[in-house]
Amino acid sequence: MKLPDLVEMATSNLRNSALRNGLTTVGISVGIASLVAMLSLGVGLQQLAGQRLSRSGLFDTVVVSAWNSSRQMAQDGEPGGPPLPQDGIPAVLDEAARRKIEQIPAVIEAQPEIRFVGEVKVDGKSYITSVAGLAPSARDDEAFDTLQGSFFSGPTASEAVVKLEFAQEWDQKNPQAILGKNLVLRYAERRALEPDPADDAGFSSEEDASDEGYGFTVVRRELAVRVVGLVEQDPFGGMRSSSRARVYLPTALVETLNIMQASDLRGAVQADKMQKTYQSLMARVSNPAHVAQVEEAIRKMGFRTFSILDAARSLQRFFVILDLFLGIFGSMALAVASLGIVNTLVMAVLERRREIGIMKALGASDRDIRRLFFAEAGTMGFFGGLIGVAIGWAIALGINWGTAYYLRQRDFPPETVAAVPWWLVGAAVGFAVIVSLAAGIYPAARAAKLDPVQAIRYE
Repeated sequence: MKLPDLVEMATSNLRNSALRNGLTTVGISVGIASLVAMLSLGVGLQQLAGQRLSRSGLFDTVVVSAWNSSRQMAQDGEPGGPPLPQDGIPAVLDEAARRKIEQIPAVIEAQPEIRFVGEVKVDGKSYITSVAGLAPSARDDEAFDTLQGSFFSGPTASEAVVKLEFAQEWDQKNPQAILGKNLVLRYAERRALEPDPADDAGFSSEEDASDEGYGFTVVRRELAVRVVGLVEQDPFGGMRSSSRARVYLPTALVETLNIMQASDLRGAVQADKMQKTYQSLMARVSNPAHVAQVEEAIRKMGFRTFSILDAARSLQRFFVILDLFLGIFGSMALAVASLGIVNTLVMAVLERRREIGIMKALGASDRDIRRLFFAEAGTMGFFGGLIGVAIGWAIALGINWGTAYYLRQRDFPPETVAAVPWWLVGAAVGFAVIVSLAAGIYPAARAAKLDPVQAIRYE
């Protein structure tokens, strides 16, 4: 039997029982629609999470921090990690280490994470609040898409961007009035102690006399800055320590202030000299594909590393499991619809026994009969899959519309939580055809086994 004859006979048979075959096709459509709707939700949520993380700049960032002790390196360090120091003192995260990290291939910059508590005065009102430094590259973060005012005009500009909650605490009715105001920031400056020349006479060697281990003192200082921007959300999704602040200054400006940090006390007892140390550094990588090798190079220098890719792998595994369960639940309706195909084709075999017998008497082989029933099952699956994809796509649009409306009612920006990519369309239609063909195996085999003599005598 030629292919055109097969197609013509299959479509003719489907038209002869249009109502029953139509209802079976609708059943397949419902199953595919539920499958597409559920998987679109899983795909949309995964894309949303990936976009939020990508916009936050965390995929191309490695967080670098120093070990607190060699014991912590032994307990928490990974196999094959940095060797334990023989003197029991871990590597110090200072300016020299920062320069070495910036020299690693694929590293664009290494900015310190500086966050501290200071006193801020605005129009005579005083507030104890958290202050942090932001690099110029932070301007690309999605938190600043709704920035009121402007970002820093320069890397060392005496300007500040404040959180909306801080501005509301200053003026609940008109928080935007803080733009253009001058803030006076009072902070603790770390100042090294100058050696006393009279004490040098007591040293027994030139090495002792040149030792800079005299310590440092803490001095209260003030800085005047102008408020140029107002931001509502936490930068970087609140996933960095510097993002959880209420007043932001340029990082380069904060570095010149030499602000006292908790790591300074640890460095005072760990380092041979009283050099400035950092609590953590944010190393930006030119491409997320190079994050793993950058992490490995930094670990070999004796430091701890963390990147969002470590958490993203767990997140990706979660979405794979979520998609699996959504697909299983969505396939249940399709499984029920496949029983409808079996029922429809079995009834067709019983109703068309004489027709099948005549076809076999005229020379149709068992293979031709099976192909005919497979063609009918596949046709119902194909059209049912197309209709189901269209219904599932409409459901996804409804979900997005309802979600956007719900978020707008609560003053949140709309988000796309359901997505129907082209690969899902093709996979859904293909799955519908495969399930339909599988459901047609038994009816096709039963029709092929009919004895033509008995089939012709059936009526």
